[in-house]
Amino acid sequence: MMKIPSKLIPISAVLLALSLCGCADMMTAMNTVTPFLANSSANSSSLSNTDVVNGLKQALSIGATNSASYLSNKNGFYSNPKVKIPFPSEVQKVEQKLRAIGLDKPVDSFILTLNRAAETAAKEAAPVFISAIKQMSIKDGFTILTGGDNAATQYLQSKTNNQLKTSFSPIVARAIQKTELTKYWNPVMTTYNNLPFLSSAVNPDLEAYVTQKAIEGLFVMVAQEEKKIRDNPASRTTDLLQRVFAK
Repeated sequence: MMKIPSKLIPISAVLLALSLCGCADMMTAMNTVTPFLANSSANSSSLSNTDVVNGLKQALSIGATNSASYLSNKNGFYSNPKVKIPFPSEVQKVEQKLRAIGLDKPVDSFILTLNRAAETAAKEAAPVFISAIKQMSIKDGFTILTGGDNAATQYLQSKTNNQLKTSFSPIVARAIQKTELTKYWNPVMTTYNNLPFLSSAVNPDLEAYVTQKAIEGLFVMVAQEEKKIRDNPASRTTDLLQRVFAK
């Protein structure tokens, strides 16, 4: 297999070599290099593979840290309908029955504290993201560059999801204690489980639920940031980003 050179070769050279050679390896090189070159500006020929990867690392770093910073603010989760954490889906019938008997206030307080716990956990996401971004290879970079609107987000998610769960779980546990989430959860569930005619009691794992929802919310925001950088030149805040993502 032909290796991609340290400097990207001009598209004309790739086409010439393809026409003369017609071999499978050249086609592989064509498929790897052409999408990037075809969408690059006149200055793209001066970009090395390292430049491209560094530009993508910048884009991911900006998007990931912006997302973590935004969500870690007060109401970062709670006031954003895209990521707000609702009553656990498996016990939403609990919410309906409790509201029906006039317990709106404790239910609302419970939902608020779910989101406060996620906001606290989000503060720890950035270092996990940055560590994964530093490990991006040239192959990863070109796959991301020529991928869809959320290709970088998918890459980051594949590299960090398990670590985020490991990192977030104790943070969420502490956040649950700090925000006194169980202060609301235990009375809510005790009241519900004492209602007549229930077939069985319910008590979902709040720590796992909040952890998963916090991670999902983070990647919703990272994908949003990625799309902005891909679609909006004003969001490309460095010279390298402008060169790499130029059309």
